[in-house]
Amino acid sequence: MRSTIILLALGLAAVAAVPTNPQRIIGGSTTNINQYPGIAALLYTWNWNQWWQSCGGNILNQRSILSAAHCPYGDATGRWRIRVGSTFANSGGVVHNVNRIIIHPNYNRRTADSDLCILRSNSNIAYNNNVRPINIAGANYNLGDNQVVWAAGWGATSLGGSNSEQLRHVQVWTINQNACVQRYRPINRAITANMLCSGVLDVGGRDQCQGDSGGPLLHNRVLVGVCSWGQYCADRRFPGVNVRVSRFTSWIQSNS
Repeated sequence: MRSTIILLALGLAAVAAVPTNPQRIIGGSTTNINQYPGIAALLYTWNWNQWWQSCGGNILNQRSILSAAHCPYGDATGRWRIRVGSTFANSGGVVHNVNRIIIHPNYNRRTADSDLCILRSNSNIAYNNNVRPINIAGANYNLGDNQVVWAAGWGATSLGGSNSEQLRHVQVWTINQNACVQRYRPINRAITANMLCSGVLDVGGRDQCQGDSGGPLLHNRVLVGVCSWGQYCADRRFPGVNVRVSRFTSWIQSNS
């Protein structure tokens, strides 16, 4: 029997091609897995001998991880593994093999629209204080502009820099959809209704970066975004772009 996914709908009480750059934590600080027990590290192998953290993911239930489609797209299932319950990208916790990858049927590699996938573990993920299913936004989740959101991951701490071995997080803000559209229009990148922009507009300095793809964007501990793409990292002109989870609640529920 399929495990239940936690769905939350929030009303007015809410407070706070291949992508140009697969997304990516800059300007934040280190944190621990017990603060983000719903996050998973997705490990990739080039040589079938060693697996290294390459993307992030979100625990939906004891068999399913939600991530960005561009991470495993076109890869053999065996090239990916899932690490849960560890503060560190490449050690600790429990590692699970992947037996199926489900790419969203509307995923568009050119535009990065519908950039979602679900990885299925071939063994049950055991819950504990460091491993928990994440709360996902329901279809009617009301997320306004300029709301405080948190991103977490093991990605690069600077554009072109190395990934972080310890989990990091950063506070950013949701950005008005039309403002985000206007920022990306000059470089011919479309911001669709399936996308959610975040960052510190006209200031920069805080963002996700390479290696954070697929990881969480959280509003009051509810998963509202999945890290997808962006132009550079932490650039004051260009917000980070996430998949808007509330647009895909039904698909996530049906495929996990």
